[in-house]
Amino acid sequence: MTLIVRPDYHAVPILERNGIRWIPPSQAKRQDIRPLRIGILNIMPLGEKYEFNILHPLGLSVLQLEPIWIRLESHNYKSWEPKHVDDIYVTYEEAMRDQPLDGLILTGAPVETIDYEDVHYWEEIKTILSDARKNIPSTLGLCWAGFVMAYLEGVKKLNYDHKLFGVFELKNLAPDHPIIGELDDVFFCPQSRHAGMPDEAMEEASESGRLKLLAYGPEAGYSIFSTTDDRFIAHTGHPEYNATRLAEEAKRDHRNPGYQHQQILILTIPSTSGVHIAILFLHSGSAIVISK
Repeated sequence: MTLIVRPDYHAVPILERNGIRWIPPSQAKRQDIRPLRIGILNIMPLGEKYEFNILHPLGLSVLQLEPIWIRLESHNYKSWEPKHVDDIYVTYEEAMRDQPLDGLILTGAPVETIDYEDVHYWEEIKTILSDARKNIPSTLGLCWAGFVMAYLEGVKKLNYDHKLFGVFELKNLAPDHPIIGELDDVFFCPQSRHAGMPDEAMEEASESGRLKLLAYGPEAGYSIFSTTDDRFIAHTGHPEYNATRLAEEAKRDHRNPGYQHQQILILTIPSTSGVHIAILFLHSGSAIVISK
């Protein structure tokens, strides 16, 4: 339906080019509609560029949504523009102070190979998730945040020898689930991570009543799952990524000899509407092309 954003928000032109409707807060206050307040705890590197990846799917909702950008107090956003953080981001406490959040999204972070207790903002993350589980109807954890949700239920992560990167097939394990039930029996989703959870540990957590397993792929593992109270839902991939984001990461990694993952072929194709980037991911004898 409509996103509520400030007129000077940097991504307004991108929203408009992609057909995402928006209105300023002043107009929203005059309407007889209570928007859903969705907190977005963003700890991605270069997070300002990443924001549109979250806003795009939210903007396709039939509901009116107000994104509330949240920062960690214990984290130094050194790859961000400081003014941007100061202008639109608030702490979790500030986000919850005047009225509750209807939902919370916790993004990934480039710390998946580090032990949780060694992540410098670990205690703050634990505190926020503990409060969210009690006071926010639903929290979505993406990539590393999904690992955190599994870890809090007793499932340890496994660091990979090679980065899992590309678009991978997932099988829908819960066709009657209120969220994942709308997806196809088999669907594809981007993955970009250096770690995951062992299948056996996830299956044991399911059998013991700690987790619900919602989607599985032979390469990606149990990539979508939830806690049994449905307060936390986790996706260890990146359903929010668009082709441009994948292209940027592929090109970055392709230039870095230290990265080792499945073969990636990047093609730049001129067209009448601009330059399109086609990424060919080769894995398990199959190929998938994403173009933008």
